[in-house]
Amino acid sequence: MKYINARDLLPDGLVKELQRYIQGGYVYVPTDRARQKRWGEASGYREELQKRNDRIREEYRNGASVDSLAEEYFLSVHAVRKILYTK
Repeated sequence: MKYINARDLLPDGLVKELQRYIQGGYVYVPTDRARQKRWGEASGYREELQKRNDRIREEYRNGASVDSLAEEYFLSVHAVRKILYTK
């Protein structure tokens, strides 16, 4: 994580107020929960997994076995069943 000097980012009045509580230390400012993205949303991986899981469900409805799906998608049988039985 790259640290940013508060003087380079914040107004002087806010820097002085922060110095009343902490001087020379590190402060972590968490992301606003309302703006925080869920796992995989920023990279698009969440959507990619959803599409894969939809394909697995479709192939299963079309007659593919759990074992063959596990082999085709390099997943455990347990993982395929979890995909099939949760939505």
